[in-house]
Formats: sequence, C-alpha cells, structure tokens
Amino acid sequence: MSEQVKSKQRVADHGEVFTNKREVNAMLDLVKEETERIESRFLEPACGNGNFLTEILNRKLNVVKNRYAKSPFDYEKYSVLAITSIYGVDILPDNTEECRERLYSIWNKEYTKNVKEQANEECKNAVKFILKKNILCGDALTMLTSDGKPIIFSEWNFVTDSKVKRRDFALNELLDGHEEQMSMFRSGWEYDEDIKAFIPSPIYEYPLTDYRRVEDYE
Repeated sequence: MSEQVKSKQRVADHGEVFTNKREVNAMLDLVKEETERIESRFLEPACGNGNFLTEILNRKLNVVKNRYAKSPFDYEKYSVLAITSIYGVDILPDNTEECRERLYSIWNKEYTKNVKEQANEECKNAVKFILKKNILCGDALTMLTSDGKPIIFSEWNFVTDSKVKRRDFALNELLDGHEEQMSMFRSGWEYDEDIKAFIPSPIYEYPLTDYRRVEDYE
C-alpha cells in the first residue's frame, strides 16, 4: 500500500507502521557518532523489516570502506564486526526474515564489491548465521520468542584478528541492569570493560573460533 504500511489489516492487528527513511535518518543523526562506530551495538525491539537497522549498517559499512578498503582481509573482518553489532526483535516472522535478508543483501553487495575475487563462501555463511542469531522473531515486551522461549542474544567479541568469542545472554537479564542501581556485590553479575557497566553472567560460552566458522558451534 505504501512504504509505511503493508496492509490495513496488519495495522489493525499489530499497529504496524514503518518509519520512513527521512525520519529514520533524522533520529539516527541524534546519535550520529555511535552509528559510525563499527563496534557500537544497537538493538531495535520492534525492528519491522529493518528500516533502522539497514541504515545503521549502511553507516557502519561506509566507515569500514573508508578505513579498510585497501585491505581485503581487514575489510572482511570489520564488515563482519559491523554485522555482529546489530540486533533486532519483531513479533511477525515475515518481518524478521525480510530484515535478515535486507541486512545480508546490503552486507554482501558491499563485501563483494570491496574484496572482489577474495570474497569467500565461508564468510558469507558466517554472516547469515550471525543474522539468524541477532534478528529474532519474538515479543520484546514479554521477552519471549515466537515459540514461548526466553529471547537469547549472542555477543560476538573479536579476541584476535581472526578469532571471535561468542557468549549467549538472556534479554530479560540484560535489561534488569537498567532497572536498578547495580551493587558491586550482586551475585551472578560481572563488570564489562567495553561498556563500563555490570552485566549478568552469560548463560553459555562457546570456544574461541575463527569468525568464518562460528556456525560450527550451534
């Protein structure tokens, strides 16, 4: 029907109205420096088909290109880092799938254009896997997935040039840290140097692995 509405029924059933590009950019410009920081993490709790997340990815990949275009290896690594920093939840499965596809299409187009013949299928498959874990179908209000399980997000941290550490966290526990002032003695929480805040302990940690092989530890 329009860029902002898929159908009147979806508006009636879910209140679904997409934000247009001009408003997306105006809002993101309020945190412009963060949108241009490759590793800065973003979570969109009602991501729809990805209008905000795709623009964030475009901005991050533009920074990656400006900094690392001369090195295919560095471009690949930092473009993957940009993907790992983007998270979304939507209540409708078709939106979730479309959001993943849009993000992958943007990444793959820029990746292929910049690294040319050095583009490889392992890296492409890894990005698809990361998006599967980062863009989830669920309800951010109940913090449950569409099948009634707790929403679990994976944190991806580059430890070396090619090795990444994956840790899984429950969304409800992550958000608990914003509900009250943290005590240094709170059991089960740890201080994260990257974000300078307390976070819950992960529910699972995976072995250190090459970022192109993250799907090996499903």
